[in-house]
Amino acid sequence: MGRKCLGRRPIRTTNRFGPVIKPCLIIRTMAFTRLTLRQIEAFIAVAEVSSFTAAAARVGLTAQAVSQLVAELEGVLGFRLFDRTTRKVELSSAGRDFLASAETLLRHARAAESAADDVRHRASGVVRIGAPLVLASAVLPVAIRDYAAERPKVVVRIRDVAVDNLVDAVAAGDVDLAIGPDRVTGPQVLAQALFESAWVLWCARDHALARRRGAIRWSDLREVPLVAAGRDHERSVAQMRLSAPEGLRVTPVDVVDNITTAFGIAAQGAAATLAPAYVAVLAKLFGLQMRRVISPETVRTVCLYRPSGRALSPAAEGLAEFLTGRMPTWHAAQQRRRSRAQ
Repeated sequence: MGRKCLGRRPIRTTNRFGPVIKPCLIIRTMAFTRLTLRQIEAFIAVAEVSSFTAAAARVGLTAQAVSQLVAELEGVLGFRLFDRTTRKVELSSAGRDFLASAETLLRHARAAESAADDVRHRASGVVRIGAPLVLASAVLPVAIRDYAAERPKVVVRIRDVAVDNLVDAVAAGDVDLAIGPDRVTGPQVLAQALFESAWVLWCARDHALARRRGAIRWSDLREVPLVAAGRDHERSVAQMRLSAPEGLRVTPVDVVDNITTAFGIAAQGAAATLAPAYVAVLAKLFGLQMRRVISPETVRTVCLYRPSGRALSPAAEGLAEFLTGRMPTWHAAQQRRRSRAQ
């Protein structure tokens, strides 16, 4: 510990009563750069067992090394930590006062080390993942629940992102990952296919097409009122029209913003809607029936989106790896349930 005086002489100034002399400012400094956790650990070990030899066995060093570490710490602190005799080692008065602070310092250091280890092994952290309504509300929560069982210290926050904005949200860093239907990506975002889902017709139980057995052809939809959910679905239906033979093409009679609105309209029998089969988890809540549309059958690919120009955190990388394995399995299980139901 040292003392510094700012200025070689006392400071002279004046006020309305005359000259005033101020003493120089004294600043106490400590060379904290020479204080190490190893020194703190050695000090606490000696304080707990009152022996350099026993403390050395505890920290895995020689008694001489422990004594040297304590002496170095005393030099940094500027006071003696122990009263030493030939028979015993006891904390000095200053050492007793300093012990609680040393224990707190070591405890926080070990907590920081443990936290760093968790981050390194993908065991902790915060991950933001974006997804459109169906995936965000009915699919991701189940996956996150299972992931939390494996990584309880990882906090996953779901962000509602429209299909049209998925790629931009990842590129801008608004989310770490995104999951949703296939979109065109630029150089800033990578897309990894998770599963394919066929476009199907959803209609009310009492709809004429719901009572038909087997798949439905495009020709069956020419006179059927259809509602599309969002501009993304509208464009997809338009693309399916182009792949269908001329004369068999269909056109939505209405476009709504949310798929739940389309489901609500379809549930009342006012129209039917086309959507990928994976939305079944939500469509069933509206009592809708699913019917395959063939000749041709069109599929939608669901992808995991991640940034290409910046590294993911270990926690985000771990979640991406989990979803890459989990989502295809979830989709296959959904297909088996639908097959049994039919």
